[in-house]
Amino acid sequence: MTALSLDQPYFERADAAENAVDRMLARGAGFVTRRLAPLQRHRLRGFARDVERTGPRFADLSDDGLLEAAGGLRSRLMRDGMTREAAIHAFALVREACTRQVGLRHFRVQLMGGAAMLRRCIAEMETGEGKTLTAVLPAATFALAGLPVHIVTVNEYLAERDWSMLRPVYEALGLSAGLVRHGQPPELRRQAYAADVTFCTNKDLVFDYLRDRLALGRHRARARQLVRSLAAEDVQAGTPPLLLRGLHVAIVDEADSILIDEARTPLILAGSDEQGEAVSDALYQQALELVGSLRPGVHWEHDSRGRQVTLTRMGREELERRSSGRTGIWVARRAREELAERALSALHLFHRDTQYIVEDEKVQIVDEFTGRVMPDRSWEFGLHQMIEAKEGVPVTRRKATLARMTFQRFFRRYRHLTGMTGTAAEVAGEIAATYRLGSIRVPTNRPSQRQAAGAQVFLHSEDRWAAVVDSAQRSLEAGRSVLIGTRSVETSERVSRLLTEAALPHVVLNARHDRQEAEIVAAAGQPGRITVATNMAGRGTDIRLARPVKEAGGLHVILTEYHESKRIDRQLFGRCGRQGDPGSYSCFAALDDELLSGFGPAGLQRAARWFAQGSRPAVHGRVAWLLVRGAQLTAGRLNARIRRETLLADRHLDTLLAFAGQRE
Repeated sequence: MTALSLDQPYFERADAAENAVDRMLARGAGFVTRRLAPLQRHRLRGFARDVERTGPRFADLSDDGLLEAAGGLRSRLMRDGMTREAAIHAFALVREACTRQVGLRHFRVQLMGGAAMLRRCIAEMETGEGKTLTAVLPAATFALAGLPVHIVTVNEYLAERDWSMLRPVYEALGLSAGLVRHGQPPELRRQAYAADVTFCTNKDLVFDYLRDRLALGRHRARARQLVRSLAAEDVQAGTPPLLLRGLHVAIVDEADSILIDEARTPLILAGSDEQGEAVSDALYQQALELVGSLRPGVHWEHDSRGRQVTLTRMGREELERRSSGRTGIWVARRAREELAERALSALHLFHRDTQYIVEDEKVQIVDEFTGRVMPDRSWEFGLHQMIEAKEGVPVTRRKATLARMTFQRFFRRYRHLTGMTGTAAEVAGEIAATYRLGSIRVPTNRPSQRQAAGAQVFLHSEDRWAAVVDSAQRSLEAGRSVLIGTRSVETSERVSRLLTEAALPHVVLNARHDRQEAEIVAAAGQPGRITVATNMAGRGTDIRLARPVKEAGGLHVILTEYHESKRIDRQLFGRCGRQGDPGSYSCFAALDDELLSGFGPAGLQRAARWFAQGSRPAVHGRVAWLLVRGAQLTAGRLNARIRRETLLADRHLDTLLAFAGQRE
């Protein structure tokens, strides 16, 4: 790879159109890459050994000498490009800088993970293996080569934590590090993106990119940007200053969460919608009242898998009868039916303390993958306002869509895209097909001692909750700490009530308490500690075990309901048994859980009900495994289809972002 001159216009790759054959070939290439994984790991191990052998030449340098060596290497990288020898020297320099500045020295497996990211691969590293420290290796190397680097995290806490921790390392190498915060003024954001390495969240990054595209206006096409730069056109006379310097290198933390899970929904940059403002609050309430008594299966059909509500023929006729004599929007057939379906969705598909919470008289969306509140986010097409009317809080103004983009289309525009995660194996094929990225599993630094304590699927939820409380109590009595994972705020609070009834002290971490997240997670390994938490993806804080807990068997993780993706379950399990610590996990589910009732194979459900009779309230072993795995495979296929359709829809809706000249 050769370095790119920063004097060139706003850099981004063309988002080339593709077809099913292209995706099939990319998926096939990803399959071949995975089959060759042992050979790749052998090469990465050789690279890491060479870094370790090179390290001593920098160990005796003073801090000024290290800075001077980094300057010389920077000139070499910008002149000759990313040769293997130069990359080895860069890694050795970064390793020495980390040792001096933060007191941490990379293990060999971390050097391997960094090398994998240089090769445009996703490094799959177990939870607790030090992905944050690993990312600094390729980030600093690319920055020394003259390429602006974006380190992308799933939340602002992680971005700020990593920036604060690693900024001295970058400065020791003569590099600058910037941080993008929510609500920053444009000038400060611009300064953050002007740094050699910028820490930011995925959503902030995409929204800033969309703002740049709007600012470019008629100058969007790269050919026009080039002409404009050559003509030295006055920026003030044309467009306002841009925030980003283009899309050069992105290192994505929790890559599967950002590139796959969150790719189901496009990001929308919204502005004032004059027409939406004219819609009265009373209209939403009227819609809720009109459809409130419509019967499922008769007047409307419910697709829980695709989260859609559709009026039947009888439902449309009943709606027409009920709205007879009303004026305004109720006269137009299509408009009233769309409004009615929106109201039905708000009533039956979106539930308080699951998809959203109500705080400070506001409806706040909860991220289903991380369990965090997403401030300043709203559903589109009036759904958000309908839910506000349902909850009896002030109805906000509707907003018009100014620009939209999916994560798939955005991240494919980077010159070099890479990332890291603890759970990539299940979606390696989709990552290869969508982003043209390989995936390499990096071995752990120490052998894992994590033990599976088994899984049980209960016929009735009450039996499941009793088993959860019993398991927590037994672990606590053994001197261990306990982490109970739930899927929603509502479930976490239900578990909390049950623990209180059993006189078991505990702490709850969900969207209502996420400000204390780091403190709660950090203390989860103390003796006598029970922590109840919603999804743990991207929490980022290590659970360090107290000595008595480690001696008693470590942290015990309890999963109370399976997720649609096996990866999210694995993220929870990965909280125990980190860095060779002891630990265990157990799984408790019920047949009426959302996953099993919505996606479980009917034949296996009948078999499970037959087995779980009389004195056997649950199934376990192979029957439980087949039931859960079958449901997750079905849900996974549906979600993959939704992501493909979202990408195709985003292409077809190229109003502002399918810019002229983008495919030249």
